[in-house]
Formats: sequence, structure tokens, C-alpha cells
Amino acid sequence: MGDATERLPAEADVVVIGSGAFGSCTAYHLAVAGAGRVMLLDRGELGSGSSPRAAGLFKMVQADELLTRLSHRSAAIVRGFEATTGIPLPVTRSGSLLAARTSAHADLIRAELAQSRVWGVEAEEIDAATARRAVPWLDPGAFQVAVHVHGDMFIEEPPDLLQAVQRAARDKGVATLANTTATALRVTDGRVVGVATDRGEITCPVVVDAAGAWAKSVVASTGGRVMAATIRHQLAISEPTSGVDAGHPIVRIIDASAYVRPHKGGFLFGGFEPDPTPLEPPVADPAWSIATMPLDARVPIQMGRRIAAQIPALANPTVLETRGGLFTMTPDARFLAGPSPDVAGLWLNTGCNGSGYSFAPAIGEALAAWITTGSPTVDMSPLSPERFRDHDYSDRRLIELGVFQYENYYSPPDVAARLGGAALTRS
Repeated sequence: MGDATERLPAEADVVVIGSGAFGSCTAYHLAVAGAGRVMLLDRGELGSGSSPRAAGLFKMVQADELLTRLSHRSAAIVRGFEATTGIPLPVTRSGSLLAARTSAHADLIRAELAQSRVWGVEAEEIDAATARRAVPWLDPGAFQVAVHVHGDMFIEEPPDLLQAVQRAARDKGVATLANTTATALRVTDGRVVGVATDRGEITCPVVVDAAGAWAKSVVASTGGRVMAATIRHQLAISEPTSGVDAGHPIVRIIDASAYVRPHKGGFLFGGFEPDPTPLEPPVADPAWSIATMPLDARVPIQMGRRIAAQIPALANPTVLETRGGLFTMTPDARFLAGPSPDVAGLWLNTGCNGSGYSFAPAIGEALAAWITTGSPTVDMSPLSPERFRDHDYSDRRLIELGVFQYENYYSPPDVAARLGGAALTRS
């Protein structure tokens, strides 16, 4: 099942570093695309990083056409996964309500709704009575706009995606190795020739860095950099609450930067707090993990209270569990997906910006096609790491920009511009 007791292969055609959603989906699609000997390795247990602690949300309304196409493709891959592979992957096709209590955020939603319809998203503005019927535990009276998005969905237990994709990858011949740390990339004449690990050397011409919070340390051995900052994100799960049905829509109240969905009779809720915590994993400490990362249970509770007038059950919920992971936030809030501008054969798949889990199936497919045929399934140039070639951001500046993008995840672009930040791309 992919652990450190397995023999380390001496050679591979592609090594994927990191077994979260990005890495697991990329490895699976590489195998489907006929990439040869594919290896997926992780410094910890497989799928034990931030991805299993995600909210599991899939959102169709996006800020531009590329993200819309990718979100639709990801949803299609996940919905059809069992039919394609024979491996069960439970999905709740709940739809969602996208709502706002301020005029600026209402204008943002209406603008995104108009363009999203052009790109094939099924959604329409609804009145308060319709919203209340769809979500009985919601008081929509203060909403200036509420939009019902038909295609939104969620995976109730986020590890299910990782386990299903990893199983499908192994069925296609991918070697999966847990507890195997990539310590350096071997580069000769500007090209990847292998990976050094704490268990030995692997010769390979292609490496995909999907190591999430550790992506920087993977590239560091080449002298290159990953333009992202790691920011802690947290969510909470409440005890069961009367009247909550598993099929009720996801609710996003964007002026509060908050999301809520059903979870086993209760709520899973969280959001993007205005004063997030940047947190770099201590690379020198092999015992440190996302599972042991310090959390602040007050953060999601405070987020819930910001929307308690609309969801009274969140005014004082009994929290059964607090989950947290590390988002990799880029300076422009776009993914880093494509070939390294500095090292031939090195590919990046990181910069989740809070939504990597749901985009991973489509981005993994696009990168696999790009690696094996020379062309991605869609034009991925807006996400290319090449765009930062001429930006020598200091580590401090990367953190400042990452924090800004996190804090303004749902800010209208004109508001963000007045605050002095880069253009936002919500996902």
C-alpha cells in the first residue's frame, strides 16, 4: 500500500513528490497518459498533509474562463471516477448558495454570475423565500443577493478523494512510497537527472514538485525558488444539529469570507480570517507534520459568529473537531502549474491558494498531458511559473503578499486595489 518497507526503485520515468491532492491526481493522470514508470513519494504517510484537512468543496462560479473550465473538468472527473475506474468515490451533489450582505459584494456576485453563464455555469439569482426553502437552517433576510449554483458539490470526507486516486494510480502501475523524504534534486547541465531521498537515489528525467508546504525545500537544492507563502487555514466541525440534511446546499457568505456545509448531521464551517498566521514548516525537523501543527480553535468559532445572524446554530456551536492545514498562497492568487523556468524536466504543481483540492483532478490531467505530449489539455500559460521569472520577491514580501491574498479572498477587485494589493483571482 505504499510505505517505507517497499524497495526504493533505482529508476523512474517520472517522480512526483508529495501525495496530497495535487500530487496524487498528477501521478494518476500520468499513468493514464502512458508516462511509463511513475513514482509517487511523500515524506510522511500518503495523503497525510493539508489535503485531507480541506473543506472538500467544488465551486463552479470562478473569476475567469480558464478557472471555470478547470473547475468543470475537475467536477466531471470526480463525478465519473467510479464509472471510469471501478473505485467508489462518494460525492454529494448539493449545489450551493452564493450570497452577500453588502452592496459591493452583491455587485461582485452578479458580475461573476453574468460571465459564468457565458462559460456554461448553471446558476440563477433567487429570492429570500426560495433560499429559505433550499436551506431551512438559514435566515437569508439580510442578503442583498443570493445565487443558486446547481453544479457545486462536496466530498464529505476529503481523504476519500486521495485514497481513491492513489488506489487507481497503483492499479495503473504507479509506485507509491510513504515516509520517503526527497532531500535534493540532482541536476546536470540545467536538467533534472534524479532525486536524492533519505532512502537512496532515484534516477529520473522528470520530477513534479507537488510537495505543498514543502515545495520550496524541494526546489531549493537547485537554487530555484517557489513563489508562495504558507498560511495556516482552519475549519471546525460541529455536533449534529436538528434540521440539517446531508443534501442541503453549501452556503458561502462572501462578505464574511465564510463557508458552511453539512457534515454528518452537523456543520463543517470555516473561512478566511482577517489576520491569518503565516507558518513555514521547519524543514530541519523531520518529526514536524501538518497533523502536529498548532491550531487556534477560536479562529473558526469567530468566523461562525460573524454569520450567526444568518445561521443561528453557529452562534455558540459545540465543536467536535478543529482541522487545519497550510495554504500555499502566491502573489497573484493563481496556481503554480507548469514547467520550471530554471530547470528542464522540473515541473511545479503547487500554489493551492485555498482551492487546490477541488482543482487538482483537472490540473493533474492537464499537466500529465503536457508532460507526455508537449501540450496541456487547456491553455495553462496563465498559471505558468514563468510569470514570476523577473520577480525577485524577498521571503518577507512573499509573506506580505500571501497574507494579503488570503485576507482578501473574496474582496471585490476595486476594494483590493485600494488596499494596494495585486489583482485577485478567486477560486
